[in-house]
Amino acid sequence: MQSRYLYSLRLLLGGTDLLILNFSFFLAFYMGNNLDKALFFDHYRQYLININILWLLSSNMLTLYSKKTIMSLENVYRASWKSMFLHMVFWVFFLSFSKDQQISRVFLGLFYTFFAVNLLISRFLLTVIENILSKHFKIRKPVAVMGRNNTSLRLATFFEKDTHYNFEGFLDQDDYMFVDNNGQLLPAACEQIKRAADNGIKEVYVSLTADKLSEAGSLMQEAERQCVRLKFVPDFSQSIASPFTINYMGEFPVISMRKEPLEQMHSRFRKRLADILFSSAVIIFVLSWLYPILAIIIKLQSPGPVLFKQLRSGRNNEMFWCYKFRSMKMNKDSDAKQATKNDDRVTRIGRFMRKTSLDELPQFFNVLLGNMSVVGPRPHMLKHTEQYRAIIDKYMVRHYLKPGITGWAQVNGFRGETINLELMEKRVEHDIWYLENWSAMLDVKIVFLTIINMLKGEESAY
Repeated sequence: MQSRYLYSLRLLLGGTDLLILNFSFFLAFYMGNNLDKALFFDHYRQYLININILWLLSSNMLTLYSKKTIMSLENVYRASWKSMFLHMVFWVFFLSFSKDQQISRVFLGLFYTFFAVNLLISRFLLTVIENILSKHFKIRKPVAVMGRNNTSLRLATFFEKDTHYNFEGFLDQDDYMFVDNNGQLLPAACEQIKRAADNGIKEVYVSLTADKLSEAGSLMQEAERQCVRLKFVPDFSQSIASPFTINYMGEFPVISMRKEPLEQMHSRFRKRLADILFSSAVIIFVLSWLYPILAIIIKLQSPGPVLFKQLRSGRNNEMFWCYKFRSMKMNKDSDAKQATKNDDRVTRIGRFMRKTSLDELPQFFNVLLGNMSVVGPRPHMLKHTEQYRAIIDKYMVRHYLKPGITGWAQVNGFRGETINLELMEKRVEHDIWYLENWSAMLDVKIVFLTIINMLKGEESAY
């Protein structure tokens, strides 16, 4: 639950960071340029809007100002440095394709130095201010717990560790019972709620097992009489073993047994926007000149089309045409047999393209069309999907996402030919981990690792 203090902190942090960003820009300009200030300011001020937009983009991608991040100073520090680094990557990328090349490298170095120092100072001051407020003012919300079970004990541990709550302890000392056999609220339960109100505790958490959920109404009625907010935390520890989330569909609570960040519409929108921007940049700045060069070489070495297209399994197991540069001689086994080491079907240029992953570049057209994403589980041939879904547990879970040009499994070494079942199981395991732990920063990390692997060349790519 977000307090007024935390909400104010989010606004303060966001506003302060924008002031720091612009102050660092002006400071770097005036210290890094010895020429005509008026003339140079006319030249540099066009970048002010750019750096602000890029900061809002990078900080939003890394959820710097989200409730979850603000709850922990450690998370604020970590997200701040990652956001600054991502901002630098975005701006350098933007400047590299800008027609205006007059911006000073000294200015860039000073700007990010000042920005980093000012961010560090602001975070240090934030820590000091929060400690002073916690010590001298009641900014921490007093809370207590009713009921004792596995969930309530874990809940108490959470409150004790979280600096934004002041845990007042359990209201009951023994095993809990709230109602009698006739469904009437017991005097002991009424006394516990009254004690919370008398001690200034305005928020009490009650963990109820599935068989006691019917008691919530009686407890709520008494809590409202005492002007105490009652929050119910369902305890499914005895009936549901794996972690779960609860969402609402209208008035119906829905339990999801698997965490899927990309089920959230705002996450899917951010990922799709990044896909469109990234794939458009690759098509315009790379494929526009590389495509005709590779097309000529492919045609010279082997008769047949430049592009190889194949039906593969996509999101929700829907089929789509996946594009690649043709790296093999024309053959009848391409839809059934994977490439193997020293495969005589692979051409000379094909072997080079596979080693450097250049054969995958046409899949950026798939990304632009929406069949694929830049990062996700690799799409498999239809035959392999049918083969592995029958023998690998949770194999089809990887199809909850759009397939990707690269993925978490690939940057961890699980790419190319799957010569045994264990390798495919490991690939599926990594794909499901990605599905459950997706973040914008994880996608950025995978893209960078993929580029590094392309430059090095991969032994398993043949």
